Amino acid sequence: MTTLADIEVRLNNFPKDALALEAVTELLTMSEVVLEHWIFAKGGTPTEKQREGFRLLALHRQGAKGEPSFNACRETCRELVYHYNLVKLDPDHVDIQRRLKMALMIAKHLHLFVTGKMADAGLGDFCCSSRPLHAQTG
Repeated sequence: MTTLADIEVRLNNFPKDALALEAVTELLTMSEVVLEHWIFAKGGTPTEKQREGFRLLALHRQGAKGEPSFNACRETCRELVYHYNLVKLDPDHVDIQRRLKMALMIAKHLHLFVTGKMADAGLGDFCCSSRPLHAQTG
C-alpha cells in the first residue's frame, strides 16, 4: 500500500498536463488509499464494497462507524465523487482543467483531514454538526 507521505508528495507534484480521466481516476484511487490507512489505524479491514457506486463512499462510511467526528469529511468524499463524475461524463469540457484542479484540491483536503485526524483524534469534533455543540444548545 502506498504510504500517506508518498501520497502527499504525489498530490503536491501532480502533473498539470495529465489526461483528464486518468488524472481524476488516480485522485479517486489515492483518496481510497488514504481512507484505507484510517481504517487500518482503527484496527479494521477496508471494505471492497461500494456505496452509491463508489468504493470511496463505502470506505468513508466504514471509517465513520464509532467515530462521529469523522463525518466531517463526508462531504469532501462526495465532492470528489462529483468532480470525478463531471470529468468522466465530459472529459472534453471547456472547463476540464478547472474541474481537475478542484478534484486535486479536494483530494489534498481529504488527505490533510485524515492525516490530521490520525495525529489528533479530536480533529473534527467541533464542526457545525458536532454532537457536543448540539448538547450545549439543547
